Amino acid sequence: MEKDKVTSVKLREQLEKMADKEYKKFHSGLLPGIDNILGVRLPKLRSLAKEIAKKDWEAWFLEADDKYYEETMVRGLTVAYGKMDCDTRIFYIRKFVKDINNWAVCDCVSNTLKEAEKFPEKYWEFLEPYFEVSGEYEARFGAVMLLSHFVKKQYLEEGIMRLERIRHEGYYAKMAVAWAISVYFAAFPEEMLEYLQKDCRLDDFTYRKSLQKILESYRVPEEYKAIIKEMRQRG
Repeated sequence: MEKDKVTSVKLREQLEKMADKEYKKFHSGLLPGIDNILGVRLPKLRSLAKEIAKKDWEAWFLEADDKYYEETMVRGLTVAYGKMDCDTRIFYIRKFVKDINNWAVCDCVSNTLKEAEKFPEKYWEFLEPYFEVSGEYEARFGAVMLLSHFVKKQYLEEGIMRLERIRHEGYYAKMAVAWAISVYFAAFPEEMLEYLQKDCRLDDFTYRKSLQKILESYRVPEEYKAIIKEMRQRG
């Protein structure tokens, strides 16, 4: 039985019917500079992507003719949810990352790519170039993939080295590195404290934001936060 083909026209019609004006106003406030938001809530976008993943979506995906923010989000989620082998998914992810232009799409899709935990070696290799890229959100993608799927002891040392290689000056790239440092700290406080005190090669802005993120984390014990507060005051 032939699968239904996905088209940009059909998808836009669906998204426009789901649009919520109040949510658009709220969500637009979280994404400064993004002016093509309809206002469709994430659970609905996830459900829609799961439906599309069962259809003939490849041609639609490769056209990349997105008019709305939500179309880009659905394209990324479709790849995350679709049934395909690991190499095929990585092929589509590589295509998709170039189209990311905001933190929300980056973080949501990265977090949804659970397959990275099933095939860590392939994804670890795939992610290697994203720590020395010229694009702000490509760099953020690399950092968020690390904090989402590779906060494990065997990846700690090289993971930190990869984060230090991100030298993009964009705010959202730097904040992703700081966020990743804080997540690693919550998981490995002793090792990360030693790193931050002795071996850290982050730029000053990212270092300060890393300390801030650690202090904001609910997963970091108070005795470690006290030390981080002293470091921040000295800093």
